[in-house]
Amino acid sequence: MSIGVNCSHCFPRHRPNSPTLVSSSSSLSSIIVCSKVPVGVSQHLQFLSQHPSDMDTSAGPSLFPLHRCKTLHLVRHAQGIHNVDGDKNYKAYMSPEYFDAHITPLGWQQVDNLRKHVHECGLAKRIDLVITSPLLRTLQTAVGVFGGDGYTDRMDVVPLMVANAGNSGRAAISSLNCPPIVAVELCREHLGVHPCDKRRNISDYQFLFPAVDFSLIESDEDTWWKADVRETKEEVAARGQKFLNWLWTRKEKEIAIVTHSGFLFHTLSALGNDCHPLVKKEICKHFANCELRSMVIVDRSMIGFDPSTTNYPGKIPSGLDLPSDVVDEKAD
Repeated sequence: MSIGVNCSHCFPRHRPNSPTLVSSSSSLSSIIVCSKVPVGVSQHLQFLSQHPSDMDTSAGPSLFPLHRCKTLHLVRHAQGIHNVDGDKNYKAYMSPEYFDAHITPLGWQQVDNLRKHVHECGLAKRIDLVITSPLLRTLQTAVGVFGGDGYTDRMDVVPLMVANAGNSGRAAISSLNCPPIVAVELCREHLGVHPCDKRRNISDYQFLFPAVDFSLIESDEDTWWKADVRETKEEVAARGQKFLNWLWTRKEKEIAIVTHSGFLFHTLSALGNDCHPLVKKEICKHFANCELRSMVIVDRSMIGFDPSTTNYPGKIPSGLDLPSDVVDEKAD
């Protein structure tokens, strides 16, 4: 599915848990390398060959175990009301008017177009789990893109989103025939000072998004956002690394993550420092509203315990199978 740039000649410089990120030129094929075995791919075991004119030609192709990988589909939320004025004047982000900003009508068009794309390319059928930041604009984007089709009022099935949630003017969204959607605090936007990045109480969201799972969020009130303290870039990146490590506690192999521009930029900018500058640039560039980039995260530090579902041990029934090259070695 994807061909990336092999940075294996750089791996000896890694610290034990230092993550690396590389990316290909395809819009749906980027690669995260996150801990001891380097890069893998989502659909098949795959070679990641380097361009000889750009990088060291001595490294050659690399191959890695599929069961040590997870495929991530990173999505920035659709256009929010804060993005419109903030694009004209950065001070607009300080306005209390944009507290927990919701999606604009144009943002909902972006959601509809991304939803059409993930269904047409087959991605909607492959995703095991959707993780979303617990803010209104990311919740709206997550359920709009990855939720079920038209909601029918039934006593035994609650909707992902009630009608007109967040002044959206949209119909209710079904929770049928779609992956589970889980809200996770770690992938929130750059914390502090900006009211648009402060969340509501979880109990408010539970009313608007009844079928979204908020059980991983410990506090009903927003205890992370501070009115007078802005999270540093380094703190955002560290929180992003903690989030990536947390992903290995999940059994799901293909995960969509709906989050924010600042979180993505600072998290990804801390990775890929040992790759070609053009690859690093591709990985770290800012996401557009409702942009999706697909990546592969690799377990290099043996955090995960998932066994392979496709490997087969062979020798069933058992029989003699001494390889000819072993015979040659013994002869030598």
